[in-house]
Parts: sequence; structure tokens; C-alpha cells
Amino acid sequence: MLYDLEERTARFGENIIKFCRTARQDNIAGPIVNQLVRSATSIGANYMEANHASSKKDFRNKIQISLKECNETKHWLRMLAEAEPELKIPCREFWREAQELTLIFATIAKKSN
Repeated sequence: MLYDLEERTARFGENIIKFCRTARQDNIAGPIVNQLVRSATSIGANYMEANHASSKKDFRNKIQISLKECNETKHWLRMLAEAEPELKIPCREFWREAQELTLIFATIAKKSN
């Protein structure tokens, strides 16, 4: 298990990118894949920004954005599993990681108030 959250969120984004390369790019799956890549990679980007925030308020804001992106990622994983049933198992595994990240960011957000 990764304890460095910057590394963990970066790896999550990288793994989503690799995974999404295996998905079809038709009229249904293509836009879902695009949204999934955007939200999943944004988690780590916003967390890195939070770690270099200019103020406590800026830190909280970036953590909240990371939290929102985790939730959005879970949504797109669910939609992709529906659009491409053969990807349901890996989508479920990525959903679990996104859920763990959601809980971590929710805790950080709560403690930073």
C-alpha cells in the first residue's frame, strides 16, 4: 500500500490512463473515457497544488477539489462499466481505489477546518 499520497494519486492517474487506452472510442464510450481521464488525473494535480498552497484557505480549497474529482471519477467508472460490460471488473477495482481516496480527502478536509 502506498502511503505517500502524492505518489498514490499520481499512480492512480497513470493507471487510469493505461486502462482507458484499452477502452473503445466509439460515440458512447469515447466521451466517458475522456471525462474519466480528466477527473482521475485531476485528483493528484490538485493534491500537489494543495501541498504547495499559499494559505490554509487555498489548501482547503484544493483538497475539496481533489475530493470532488474523486467522486466524479467514481461516477465515470460506473458509466464506463455500463457502456463496456467487459470492463466491469477493472472499473470496480478502480472504483474501490477512488473510494479510498475519497475517504482520505474527506478526512483531510474535515481536519483542515
